[in-house]
Amino acid sequence: MTDKVLTANRLSDGIAVWLDANGQWTEKLQDALVARHPEAIASLEAIGKRDFAANRVVDVNVIEVQEAGGQIWPLRLRERIRAQGPTMEYAAGFRPADPAFIAV
Repeated sequence: MTDKVLTANRLSDGIAVWLDANGQWTEKLQDALVARHPEAIASLEAIGKRDFAANRVVDVNVIEVQEAGGQIWPLRLRERIRAQGPTMEYAAGFRPADPAFIAV
């Protein structure tokens, strides 16, 4: 079984966020709660549905990740891009993604 994290986009500004161990949405993938068994994954899904219904986040997804070198790495390219930020200038305070992270 692959490790998983819960990701979404914050409703207020569309920025990609991840659920942390405190049940808060964070902009930092490295702070995400990693689920390693079916019960934990089911809990992530339930929290995602709850926060979507409460209009906190949209585009809620449980995604596959792996831990390597002390970092969480999304397995899909789309999720690596979301974790690093857009590939172009986006908004004040957000820089383009690091191509080295995306290319892993």
